[in-house]
Amino acid sequence: MPAKSTSADNLKANIPDLQIVIVGAGIGGLVAGIGFNRAGFTNIVIHESAKEIAEVGAGIQISPNLSRLLRRWGVLEDLRGYAVALEKNSIRRYENDAEIGSSPFMPQVEQQFGAPLWVVHRADLQMVLLKAARKAGINVQTGHHVDVVDFGSDGTPNVSPVRRPRYKVNNGEWLDADVIICADGIKSHTRRDMMKIYGQTDHAENTGDAAYRVTIPREKLLGRPELLKLVDESVSYRWIGPGGHIMVYPIRNHQLFNMVLLHPDRCDTEESWTATGPKSNMTKFYSSWSPTVRALLDLVEDDEIPEWQLKIHRPLVSWIEGNVALMGDACHPTLPYVAQGAAQAAEDAAVLAVVLSLINDKADIHTALLIYSELRKSRGETVVASASKTRDALHLPDGPEQIRRDEAIGKASRGESNSPDLWGDRLFQAWMWGVDIQQQAVDRFEHLYRQTLAKKQVHSEARRNFLQERNF
Repeated sequence: MPAKSTSADNLKANIPDLQIVIVGAGIGGLVAGIGFNRAGFTNIVIHESAKEIAEVGAGIQISPNLSRLLRRWGVLEDLRGYAVALEKNSIRRYENDAEIGSSPFMPQVEQQFGAPLWVVHRADLQMVLLKAARKAGINVQTGHHVDVVDFGSDGTPNVSPVRRPRYKVNNGEWLDADVIICADGIKSHTRRDMMKIYGQTDHAENTGDAAYRVTIPREKLLGRPELLKLVDESVSYRWIGPGGHIMVYPIRNHQLFNMVLLHPDRCDTEESWTATGPKSNMTKFYSSWSPTVRALLDLVEDDEIPEWQLKIHRPLVSWIEGNVALMGDACHPTLPYVAQGAAQAAEDAAVLAVVLSLINDKADIHTALLIYSELRKSRGETVVASASKTRDALHLPDGPEQIRRDEAIGKASRGESNSPDLWGDRLFQAWMWGVDIQQQAVDRFEHLYRQTLAKKQVHSEARRNFLQERNF
């Protein structure tokens, strides 16, 4: 029986030299490496395809369920100098800046959930994580593309592997590991191969939306006091309108103004941060929006604007195969409407660190991954669904349903009802932000371990009988 642990704050791996390979050095892969390191693992390799981990993206929200984990892992304070602690979110009508409702954030959020809500530049978060990983001795190898993963199974879905998993890197070399964690994003090749085992085709579905992501330096707002206050305040604004919305807030200690502009997909962008489009495409859609919105867009450079096509995957049959597990966007790509993409990847990492640290035999790796799936799959997929639900609420056309939505947001601001904007809904915040997923994993591990072994025994006997009946 695996050793017990009572606190996520003092995890100590029973097999510290477990050979852990992580595919991808994005935010998910890096938090996984750090989470494993803090749990006492010493043999961790992260393979990243890019030759250099460069600054990409724009703003990202550090919600309490993420900041709680970053604090536990000793990296939250390294972010403070880059962060802005949002005091509130203001929801505005698209055409005239009229406030529909608002939600209080800091310091109330930290008082309620014991962890802060910050916003930072994605690149700052990634660089802080990369520095922490390398300082901890984690082997981060850039320019190493993992071409294929061999699950080490016999092709039967979700049974214990017959051998260690292995993987091939871009120089043609095959390497093996005790466990492989695939944090290789929405275009994950491993997910595609895993789905083949279940007789399914890997296909990302269009949502009909795309997003422009731009930042405006503070100095460009000088001389425009009505705009300068937006970057100097610790407030996020959300303009909502027919078919789209805009989310803005300051980052980099108020030196950059971050804008995310959601709009109907033109069907010629890609699932990538690197797709671009002319500024004219952006300004055309928002030409009827408020003077404040149009004034901000006037300050955006006329260069090609980064544009990201928003795609989702239907829930997967499984997140694991043999001793290989998917995490983050590889298994639950999350739309940005509830600001949980990075946080959910960190929750995956936190649970993986628990389940692998508490086993004391490598033969139990597959069982540990089954427990990971039990702890994370339903919650992760619920967050994905909540983001889609919020998108539908925010993008309503003008009319009776939109009027009812605006009235509900206003009532929620006064504490009189729930909000259709789940990011600002108090009950949803409690469910999403109030859970210490890593401590929950520690508390539930022993029960789930016994339960999982029993299920595996039943499955193994049924499979053996099936094969015997067919003289295999």
